[in-house]
Amino acid sequence: MITDLDRIKEILQKAKIKPTYLRMRLLKYLLEKKEHPTGKMIYQVLKKELPTISLTSIYNNLELFAQKGLVKIILLDPKEIRFNGKKGHHHFFCEKCQRIIDLTINCPLIKKKKIYGHLIKDWDGYFFGICKDCQKDG
Repeated sequence: MITDLDRIKEILQKAKIKPTYLRMRLLKYLLEKKEHPTGKMIYQVLKKELPTISLTSIYNNLELFAQKGLVKIILLDPKEIRFNGKKGHHHFFCEKCQRIIDLTINCPLIKKKKIYGHLIKDWDGYFFGICKDCQKDG
């Protein structure tokens, strides 16, 4: 039986990244969460399980994951960098609560894999405004 960490280990090895326990836990966290955490948010969660980790090691591994295409860096909020373990979707940034919400939107251009002769390897779509929860609040 393959466990979640076995699957994560395979993903890291395929990306030619040494699968340390910290890296496996970090990637597992990113793939399971719907929010788009900052490095500091991830550090605060993983520090409970791995008390010897440093914030620097979290950011170094996030940068490595981004370079290898395992996570995306999201730059919607000018005050902080967020990270996302899931690919191929759009994001909505609420200007009021600062939340980033995943959106699934079918775009016919993406299905073509090429636009004006340009090969599409990955994509992002960003929307800005006020989320439905904040609209209710006034």
